[in-house]
Formats: sequence, structure tokens, C-alpha cells
Amino acid sequence: MPEVLPYGSWPSPITADLVVAGSVSLGGPLWQPVQDDDEISGWLWWSELRPDEKGRVQLVRRAIDREANPVGGAHDVLPDGLSARTRVHEYGGGAWWLGGAHHRDTAFFTCWDDQRLYRYTVGDHAPIALTPEPVTKHALRYADGDLTPDGEWIVCVRETHDAGWPQARNEIVALRAGRPSEPTVLVTGPDFVSNPRVSPDGLKLCWIEWDHPNMPWDETRLVAADLAIGPDGPVRHDVRAVGAAAGSWIQPRWARDAIRLWVISDGRGTQWDLLAYEDRDARWTFVDRAAHGAETGEPQWVFGQSDYCLSPDGSAIAVLHRDGSDRLAGVEAPFTSMTGLVAAGERVGMIAASFTSEPEIVLFSAEETTVVRPARDLGIHPSRCSVPRHIEFPTTDDATAHALFYPPHNPDFVGPDGETPPLLVLSHGGPTGAARSQLNLAVQFWTSRGVAVVDVNYRGSTGYGRAYRDALKGKWGVYDVDDCIAAARHLADQGEVDPNRLAIKGGSAGGFTTLAALTFHDVFAAGSSLYGVADLGALARDTHKFESRYLDSLVGPWPEAERTYDERSPINHTDQLATPLIIFQGLEDEIVPPSQAEMMVEALRAKGVPFAYLPFEGEQHGFRQAANIRRVVESELYFFGQMLGFEPAGEIEPVPIERG
Repeated sequence: MPEVLPYGSWPSPITADLVVAGSVSLGGPLWQPVQDDDEISGWLWWSELRPDEKGRVQLVRRAIDREANPVGGAHDVLPDGLSARTRVHEYGGGAWWLGGAHHRDTAFFTCWDDQRLYRYTVGDHAPIALTPEPVTKHALRYADGDLTPDGEWIVCVRETHDAGWPQARNEIVALRAGRPSEPTVLVTGPDFVSNPRVSPDGLKLCWIEWDHPNMPWDETRLVAADLAIGPDGPVRHDVRAVGAAAGSWIQPRWARDAIRLWVISDGRGTQWDLLAYEDRDARWTFVDRAAHGAETGEPQWVFGQSDYCLSPDGSAIAVLHRDGSDRLAGVEAPFTSMTGLVAAGERVGMIAASFTSEPEIVLFSAEETTVVRPARDLGIHPSRCSVPRHIEFPTTDDATAHALFYPPHNPDFVGPDGETPPLLVLSHGGPTGAARSQLNLAVQFWTSRGVAVVDVNYRGSTGYGRAYRDALKGKWGVYDVDDCIAAARHLADQGEVDPNRLAIKGGSAGGFTTLAALTFHDVFAAGSSLYGVADLGALARDTHKFESRYLDSLVGPWPEAERTYDERSPINHTDQLATPLIIFQGLEDEIVPPSQAEMMVEALRAKGVPFAYLPFEGEQHGFRQAANIRRVVESELYFFGQMLGFEPAGEIEPVPIERG
């Protein structure tokens, strides 16, 4: 029989150490075929961001035989001390790509330390720097590359920071793949560029471009050009727009025939969908549409995303987002989260997970799934996991919002009769993000202790179509807050949670939602903000180029709408804040500077509201070091226990709380 203990005080095998130890964030995968080996069909490569190595990003590969089975073990590729990570757009992504048939066993990557582009062949002593060293460290940054079919040239995004320019300059450049060279500019002028892709015949180049004040999920342009290889490298000409309809165009990819161009767009409908165009006599014609009643695609916060791949027969295999989880179009798959799709021979390589299993690298077909890079061995049986249910609930302005609700669950314990559990409301970042549709130990950490969790897909979230995503325009700090409150009240009204023990947590944009909810409403008993925005005006004035006009759509044009910025900024209304708060901040954050957290801390101190503040050296926007992540997890548990009136099980390092 389960033991009866108060909610929040259940002992749990899911510790902060388990949340962090051996955890990695997987990237890729990419496929490198091998033609001249009777046993090996190719290598599957991926990346691993490793908190235990201070956030280093290592490249890993594993051989695959002719029967699509892994051969031998996985091998780390990069020499010690190197990390494949780019600072382009500050969020990065797309920091590495493979050399193809002409550069076997070779990867090209941007090194985190100096942001130069390197070539590394497995077995070499050291990588070769292909790009020049800038006068100012990190002034030249590279991402999102592709190779010409002959393997001679790289085409990629370069971001240049120069003290003489008001903002960074983003361009598409070409450079030698085999030796150091000075990059030549192929595309310049747009505020942003991404996804430069060379057609398989080497005669065309496509890319995505957009300008302020748009973000890539607002309005972009899909552009193509003819390509010729001259003595000094690729030269593009006859530039033409492909997508005629306005909208967000993302993830373009050439078919093998170099005539059909696939792309995800919402320019022809109400949601991101997979489209195909054909180039006939220099005229682009829309030829297909994969309308599935669900959304394919995700906000392009980082480079290198892949929500579909092209099979050998030319058909597309796409991920569909619906009701808080993922599916594959036309194929049954045993996963609720799928990303990073790549064609690997006759199978699909991808990062896959479920609500009871962490992400792993798999080779998938309708008949069989082969695990290439398994998830951690957590020692936690799936029966111990709280499996969420997708909920819909009414919110302000007669709208309906969405969330994933995780009830408390631990087979060894139950709560006392008549007691309902505390609730932790999660407000995701972006704010265009979405609740994660996979096992999240940071959530199970709470549910296994008797705390309910609701991960809110508030208006503005991805996965519910363009209108739902656009609903937050002009309403950031209003609708997102309303929906988080509505989720909590809905669950309390249903008798699922204790209305007097509601807490809210969020990072980045979710941190702003958290701060706004605590400042302008008297619903929550405690909150946690991780690198959250406190001053919208300061963010509009001080943030990096990629997001410097983002708030134009979310709040209003700056500085014309300065009054609205002031009205919605928690820092300007601390007289209304009376809710205990714990704040975490990276001291090297270029997106939400530490000054934002420090302003909030001073206001809390002056008003005498109980709070705790934990700044971290060496962390940027989003924590990557294991020791710091562990400290955040345990500190929140201690703080919420103090504020919500439960005694956590086990020994936890206390957090200094200023109580005024």
C-alpha cells in the first residue's frame, strides 16, 4: 500500500543529480553515406551539448551497416577542448555540417572559443582554420553551411560585428572547403539570411531572407538564383523570388532532380505546411501541398532545424504537431517528440522521445526502429512517470487556450484525504515556443514529490496554427499572463490542485510572463524567474540585432509605444509586487543582460518582499553547466517549500532568502 504523506514531501528517486548527471542535449543528426565499403553503408553523426563538460558541444558519430544496424560504439570526433557552437543571432544552431563524398570523415564547424570556421577530418591531430582571424574576437561568426556538389566550396551564413556599424551585418558567403581563404559575399542587403542550399546539380542556390521588424515566423522571403562556379568561387545571378504569397517560409531543401524545391510555409494557408515548387523554364510553379490538419514546422530561433526529410523516392516525410505532441505524416511511430529528421539510406534518422523516455538518436522505418544513441539509463521505470494529458480551457476575450497537465504521481505515496496538491505553472520561452512533448526530468522532479505541474501553451505558442501564434501580437504581458492564470484557476476549479498553493516559473520570455503575473495579479503564492525580462524598454534599447525589433509586434513600435512598454514592465510597478520570488541569472547573458535581474532584486529588497537571487558566472542565456543547473533545481525546491508550506524530503542545501 502506498504511504500517506503530505503533497510536496514525498521522497523521490528523481534527484537534482539525476536531472543533470550525464544529461546531454542532442543535435542533428546528419548522414554521411559510404559507397566503397561492403559492410558499412554510412555514418550517422550528431552533436551533444554536455553540461558535465561545462556546456561543451561535442560531435559524435557511429557506423551503420548495410542492414541499418549500428556497428561498434559511438565515437567522439572533436579533440579535447573544442566545442562546436556558434554565436550567430546569439542563439546559434547550425554550427556544423559534413563534408560529403569529397571530404570523407570530415566535418566543418564553428569553434565556440574564436567563432572561426574549421575543417576537421577524423584522425587528424588538429583542425584547420578556414576563415581569417578577426581583429576583434568573435567579430566574424559562421553558421548554417552547405557544400557545392564538387566539394570545392562552402556556402554559409556569416555575421560580422564591427564597431563602426550600428548593428551586425548578416550575409551569405562562399569560401574554400579544402584550404584557408578569404570569404566572398554572395548575398548581402537583407537584415537576415539563412538556409543557403546548393542544388544537387550545382546550378542553383536558394536561401531565406527577411528584414526588420519581422521575425522569421512573421514574414520571410524564399529566394532562388542561378549559380556558376568561376575561378574565384560561386557567382549567383538571375535572382528571383519563389514564394509568391506573404508569410513565413522556412527550411527550404532541393530534391535530387534539382527541379523541385521543398519548403515549409504558412503563406498559402492557416498553418505551417509542407509545400513543393518546380522550376520549369525559370518559372516557379506550386505543385503539391501536404495538408494534414496539423502544423509542420517550428519557430526559427536557431539554425539547422529539420522537421522533414526527403526519402530516396523523392517523397517527403514530415513531423506533424497537434495537441501538444508530434506525429509522422502517414506513418505510425512510437514517439511523441520527433525532430532533426534526415534521410539515412532507406530509413529516417532523427531525435525521438516520448512522455516516458528521454531523447535518443534512432533510425526509423515503418517496420523497425533501431536505437543508435540511447538515452540515459535513468533506472526509473516508466510507471513512475507522470504522463500528461492535453487540456483546453477558457480564457480571456472568449478564447480557448491549451496546456499539458501533469498530475502528481509516485507509486509509493499518496496525499492525505481532503488535501489537494500544490501546482507549479510553467511558462515557456519564446514566447513562440511550446510545452515539450517528451520526458522531462525537471518536471518529473516535481510530480514525483507530490507537486502538480501544468505546462501552458498560451496564446502565441507554436503548434496550433498561425492565428493562435499571432494572437499574442500587441498583447505580450497580457494574454500569456491571462492564460497561465486561467490554466491554474481551471485546475483549481476542477478540484485538481490547491488554489492557495499556486506557483509559477519561467525562463527568458517565460520569465517575463512570470514577473508580470506576480506583479499585476494576486493569484500565485510564489514564483521563479530564470533570466527573465523585467524592463521591456531596456530590452528594446539594449538587446542584440536578431531580437532588436521583436517587441514591435509583441508590444508596439519603439519608442512610439513607450507608454505601453512602461505599463507592462514589472520593474515600473514593484509597488504592486508582494509575492515571494527567486531569481536566477547568467552574468554573461547578451540577450537579457544581468542589469534586468539586478533592477528587480533592488526593488524587491527595497519593498521587503521575500526573495532569493542566484547569479552564475560563465553562463549565458540558458544555463549549460551541470553544477549550476543542479543548484537551480534544488534551490527552487527549497524556496517553494518555504513559501508554499511543505517540507521537501532529503537533504537540500538551503538558499539565502532575504525577508525584509
